[in-house]
Amino acid sequence: MTADDSYDRLDDDDYPAYTMGRAAELLGTTQRFLRAIGEARLITPLRSAGGHRRYSRYQLRIAARARELVDHGTPVEAACRIIILEDQLEEARRINAEYRRTASLHTAGI
Repeated sequence: MTADDSYDRLDDDDYPAYTMGRAAELLGTTQRFLRAIGEARLITPLRSAGGHRRYSRYQLRIAARARELVDHGTPVEAACRIIILEDQLEEARRINAEYRRTASLHTAGI
């Protein structure tokens, strides 16, 4: 691995760069909260060689959304389910838009 490869990781949203302690600190939450959303299968942190949880920036954004819902009184399990459903809805909308685009190309004779 070259130095350039290491720097590329800085821009990688999926690179597991944050320890559980650092992730909790950045989110202003507890390690227990991170474990809870992991147990609810909202996020699955990777593990270091020593078995410690490591979080990516993408996972931290999801955890921040869960924390926002919990801070407004939503139970953790429900918050996780809401986020999963939001993600599924976004994916369905993306697929529908692609189908509409493909259908319009076919009707236009392209």
